[in-house]
Parts: sequence; structure tokens; C-alpha cells
Amino acid sequence: MTKITFMGAGSTVFARQLITDILHIEGLNEGTIALVDIDAQRLQLARQVAERLVEISGKQWRVESSTQRRDVLPGSDFVVNTIEVAGLANVRHDFDIPMKYGVNQCIGDTIGPGGIFKALRTGPAWLDILHDAEELCPQAWVLNYTNPMSILTMVALTSTKMRTVGLCHSVQGTSKQIAGYLEVPYEELEWRCAGINHNAWFTVLRHKGQDMYPRLRERARIKEVYEKDPVRFEFMLHFGAFVTESSGHFSEYVPYFRKRPELIEKYSRAGYLGETGFYANNWPTWREENEKSIREMLAGTREIPFKRSHEYGSYIIEGVVSQSPTVIYGNVRNHGLIDNLPDGCVEVACLVDRNGVQPTHFGPLPEQLAAFNRAHMAVHNLVAQALLERDKEAARYALMLDPLTAAVCSPAEISAMFDEMWEAQRPYLKAFA
Repeated sequence: MTKITFMGAGSTVFARQLITDILHIEGLNEGTIALVDIDAQRLQLARQVAERLVEISGKQWRVESSTQRRDVLPGSDFVVNTIEVAGLANVRHDFDIPMKYGVNQCIGDTIGPGGIFKALRTGPAWLDILHDAEELCPQAWVLNYTNPMSILTMVALTSTKMRTVGLCHSVQGTSKQIAGYLEVPYEELEWRCAGINHNAWFTVLRHKGQDMYPRLRERARIKEVYEKDPVRFEFMLHFGAFVTESSGHFSEYVPYFRKRPELIEKYSRAGYLGETGFYANNWPTWREENEKSIREMLAGTREIPFKRSHEYGSYIIEGVVSQSPTVIYGNVRNHGLIDNLPDGCVEVACLVDRNGVQPTHFGPLPEQLAAFNRAHMAVHNLVAQALLERDKEAARYALMLDPLTAAVCSPAEISAMFDEMWEAQRPYLKAFA
């Protein structure tokens, strides 16, 4: 029987949805869902939700849980990673210290000061999980949902034997948004997409054989449409392609939109469209509200959602176990998949069937787009070096090369910022001691 183990299951919103998705797989009616979290209280909530979802499904899945991952990893066919390491304790450090130096972040969990330090906190725990999996369930597929996606997936692929793929929802989510902007039925939109996570590019958009980019550019000049995605539309108008990540997040990845107050005012909007400190200011409240809603679901005063999402995790499991071939977009190692990007973690179309996740060759990206990806991959590789060699200075160099940080600060300022962040987060960086 299939066994699926969730690491960081206390992230109950995400775990709940992924478990719901798995329970929708036709013909997969039994197995084991194993939940792991170091927070016993949140783990108990996650288990209660999982058991309720199994009950709703009418299927015969067994749920088990433990705060000790080695208790449940043996026999796992899939390991789903959703861990968060000291995020709540450091989300203000990740935002406030860079802001002192003029580096304005909206989300800050993928690249830039916040993303790099999140990788430094998360990477050692992630590697410990993978090494335990190598010993206890070496044949499992590892599905990584934790950011920074590219960095964590890269260290898994280069330093462990585990079959690992990084998963996100930005490709499928953005393709649906584009169909809406174009006012064409989603199922009729043809597209090609490749790059790196959060910076993958729709290089082809067609509807019934017709290139849709001229129409998308026209639509972008309509104020009501432009306002829905200002940074992404602005970038597309100047660089020729629409990117996979939201305007707010993407604005952190390039050196153009957040380096001066007047630019932030011009291009940023509320929430995921670029709000200053959006994650740092809202994360504690979100967590409290989530746990409250979970308790209401368990008490029967709030309905438990039970609809399959477009997250790729369950479709991978379905493709492998039920031998139902499908195509997903996964974060995998660039062994010649994108011709003009270096070795590293890239996001491309992957065939999934009984043989697992099989990346497909894309070819070259337009050079102006590949250049953005290469700049990020240099940062990724330096952070990966920092994690694998416990090399603090490699992490410092990574921050100096970050596109937004370098657009705002001098090398001396970046180094001072790094030292200040390191000192503030020292209790959570013990792996580097």
C-alpha cells in the first residue's frame, strides 16, 4: 500500500489541501498518511484534520503522526516537504534589518536578504531530513514545497541520492491568469514555459494557432487590466515575456521596481501586488487565523473544504502509483534541459508516469530572459555552497550579488547588513558554528 509522509505537517493549510488532493485520486482508496512536525500541538491539529478528511472521503486511509520523523519515514513511497524553520521568530529580522539599508521587500522568502537567510535557517534541517530518508526510505520520491525552492531543491539534487522534485503553483496559476487577461477559454490557450522557479517565462502564448502576445500587450495598456498585475505587465512590455510569479514577489527579483520610494509608489499595490512588508506585517495574524479556522472546522462550525486543487503533488502521486501519465512543471537539475542556462535548478515541463518525474528538454530561452535567470542561479549556487560547506562567507557573497540589494546598497553596506542579520539570527544558525 502507498505511504505518503508529510514533513512540517503542522502547516495545516497546506497539508490539509494536499491531503484533500490525494484523497481525490480515483482508484487510490487506501494507504497510510504519516504526519511529522516538531510542534506537538500543531501536529495534533493536523492529525485531527487528516482523519476528518479521510472520513469525508469514505476511503480506507490510515493516519499516523509523530514528532520524530525516523519513526514514520520507513516504508514511505513519497515524502512531502513543507517545513518552516524559525520563520515566525525571524520574519521581522528578515524584513526590518534590510529595510534599514533601503532594501524594501514584499515577501522576502526566495532570494534577497530574506530568502538567503531563510535558506541558511532551513537548509541544515532539510539536509538532515534527506539523509534520514536515504537511510530509511531510499526509493521514495521527495516532493519539496518549501521556499526558497530552487536553493533547497538544488542542495537535495547535488548532495543526496534522493529522487527530488521541487513543486510550486506559479506556472499553472499564472497560465490561468493570462487566459483571463486575454479573455480566452483556459483549455484553449497553448503555451510553453521554462526558466527557474518564480522566474519562469511564457515564451509562447497561442490561441487557435494565433500568437496572443500582441493582444496581451494591447490588454496591458488598459488601465483596469494593468492594475491587476502592474509589475508583470510592465516587465512584459519591455522584455517581451510574461513571468510566472506575482507582481509583488517578482518586483523583489529584479533591480528595477523597488530601489527608490517613487518607483515603489508607482509600481507597487496592496497585498501580493507589492505591498511593503506584506509577509512580515501579516504572518503572525495569518497563523493565528489559520489555527482558529482549523479548530472551527473540527468543531463543526466551519465547513471543511473538500475540493481538489491544481497543486502538482497529487498528480505526481497519481501518475506514479496509478500509472496515469500526466505533465507537470517541476524544479529539477539542469542537465541540458535549458541550453543557455548553467548547471543548477530549473523549472521545466516534466512527464510523470510509472517511471517517475521525467524532465523534458526545452532548448534555449530568449537571451534577455536567460540573463535574469543566470544572475539568480549564481546566488543560488553560492547559498548552496554555504549550506553544503558551512561556509558563511559564501552566503555573504550571495547577498552581494542579489539583484535588488546590489541596486540599492554598496558592497560595504551589504556586508554590514549581512553581519547584522547574522547576529540577530545567530540562535537559528547553529549549524554554521
